[in-house]
Amino acid sequence: MAPGGRGQVGVLVLAILLTATGWDPGHAGEGTPRAAGRVVAYYNGSCHGCLPYLDRELAPLLRSLGAGEIDRRDYIRQRAYRQELVARSAALGIPPQMQGHMTVFVGDRVVLQGHVPAAIVRDLLAPAARDRYRLIVVLQDRMASHGEAPTHYTVWAPGGAVAAYPLDEPIGTYLATLPSTTRPVAAAPGAAPAALVATVLGAGLLDGINPCAFAVMLLFVGFLFTLQRGRGDLLAHGFTYVAAVYLTYLAIGLGLLKVFQLGPPHLVARIGAGLMIALGLINIKDAFWYGVGPSLTSLSVGAAARDRWMRRATLPATAVVGVLVGLCEFPCTGGIYVGILGLLAARTTFWTGLGHLVLYNLMFVLPLVALLLVVGNRRVVGQYMRWMGTHRRRLRLAQGLVMVTLAAVILRLV
Repeated sequence: MAPGGRGQVGVLVLAILLTATGWDPGHAGEGTPRAAGRVVAYYNGSCHGCLPYLDRELAPLLRSLGAGEIDRRDYIRQRAYRQELVARSAALGIPPQMQGHMTVFVGDRVVLQGHVPAAIVRDLLAPAARDRYRLIVVLQDRMASHGEAPTHYTVWAPGGAVAAYPLDEPIGTYLATLPSTTRPVAAAPGAAPAALVATVLGAGLLDGINPCAFAVMLLFVGFLFTLQRGRGDLLAHGFTYVAAVYLTYLAIGLGLLKVFQLGPPHLVARIGAGLMIALGLINIKDAFWYGVGPSLTSLSVGAAARDRWMRRATLPATAVVGVLVGLCEFPCTGGIYVGILGLLAARTTFWTGLGHLVLYNLMFVLPLVALLLVVGNRRVVGQYMRWMGTHRRRLRLAQGLVMVTLAAVILRLV
C-alpha cells in the first residue's frame, strides 16, 4: 500500500476508535463531562501560558462538573500526538480557522481551542445546552500573559456558521442559531479537501516554471549536442537528470516536513506563507531592478563541481548533476516549496503530507520533462533561449505576483 494510503487507513482506524468512546446524549448521566468521554489536551510544551491555564483554570472547573483529570499530550515533544491531533480534528471536520495553539477534547462533542473562559465552558456543558448541539468548537487563542488581552471568542458547530462574540456574550446566543441537533457526517478522515490538492498541484507547477532549472537543463543538453549524441542517448541522460532533481527535491521536502511538524501547526504555515510573500516581492523587484539589493538566484557554490560532472557525460555523472542542481537551485525556487510544506504540516498527517509531496514534485518536474521532449530539435532550443531572454523580466514579475497570491490562499486555508 502507498504511504498516503497507509496514512489514510491509520487515520480512519483512529477516527473509528475515537467515535467509539464518544457520548450518546440520549443515554448520558446528569450532563457531566465524564459522561462525555475522556478529557484530552493537546498543547505546545514551550507555551508558557498553556499549563497554568490547564492546571489552575480548566482542570478545577471540569472536576467541579464531575470530570476526571485532563490527559495532557505535548505534541512538540511527541510527534505521534501531533499526528493524533490532526486525525481527531479531521475526523470531526473541524475547520482550519477554528484550530488554535492548544486543543482540549471533552469526549468527541466539545472541543476547546486555546484559552476558553470558564463561564463559556460552564454554560456549554450545562444540561440545558447539551441538547442543542452534537459537536461544538470554541476558539479563544489570545493570552493576556503575552500582552494580547482577549476581547472575543469564536464558535462553530456543524450546520451553523463560524461566528465571533464578545467575551461576555453567552454561548446560548450562538446555540439559538443552530438549525438542528442532527449529528453531522464527519469529513473523511485524512482526506484532503479539493482546495488543498488544487493548491499543491498548482504550486508545484508554478515552482517548476523557473529559469534556474531550465537554464541548467539547456546547458546540459547543449553540452550533449557538442558531443554529437543521438536523440535516444540524449533522452536517457535527460530523464536521469530529471529523476535526480525529483528525488533530491522530494528528500528536501521530506526533511523539512518532519521539522515543520515539530512546531505549532498553524504558526509554521503562516511563517511559510510569510516567507513566500517576501520572496515573491523580491521576484517583483527583480523584474525591474535585478541586482539591486537581494535577488533570487541559484547557489554558485556547486557550479564548478556541477560542470566537472557534466563533462563526464555518463549516466551516473548525470545523476550527480541532477542532485547538485536540486540542491543549488533551492534558494531560487524554495519559497513556494516552504509555503506548501508549512500548509501540509498544518493540515495533514506525516504520511498524507508525504503523498502530497509526491504530487507536488511530479508537477515540479513536469515542465522539465516537456522541455526535454523538444530539446532534440536544435531550432526549438534556440527559439526557447531567445524567448527566455526577451521575457525574463515578465516571467519574474508574473511569478512574484502569483507567489504573493498563493501565499494569501495558504493563509486563508490555515
